[in-house]
Amino acid sequence: MERLRIDKWLWAARFYKTRSLAADEIVKGRIEVNAQVAKPSREVKVGDKVVIRQGPVIRTVTVLGISQHRGPAPVAQQLYAETPDSLRDREHAAEQRRLGSEPAQTLAHGRPTKRDRRDIEKAWDERWSASIDR
Repeated sequence: MERLRIDKWLWAARFYKTRSLAADEIVKGRIEVNAQVAKPSREVKVGDKVVIRQGPVIRTVTVLGISQHRGPAPVAQQLYAETPDSLRDREHAAEQRRLGSEPAQTLAHGRPTKRDRRDIEKAWDERWSASIDR
């Protein structure tokens, strides 16, 4: 076997859990083969360069093998080789995500607590009273 549909190959290489998920991502334009946006019926062969965008992660892999069957992960990893640039970029992005602060983890941001809500309402009443007495 020399060629295989890209959706089947992505499924067999374990980039996506089902073939239909792989096909959906291809239709959305998140998969490129040899610098061209792919269609689900596009065939890949050994030596093709595939760019896969999964959320913030962009992977560039070279096709090393073709398989119609989805096997265990160690076997699936032998179907492709990730480029050194892609590995470096992924590690850099992971480091940036790890070092970046999550806004919801600080007390100053996110949903107010019951005490915060009472303080906000108290401050609102003091500052913006509509009464004429003040």
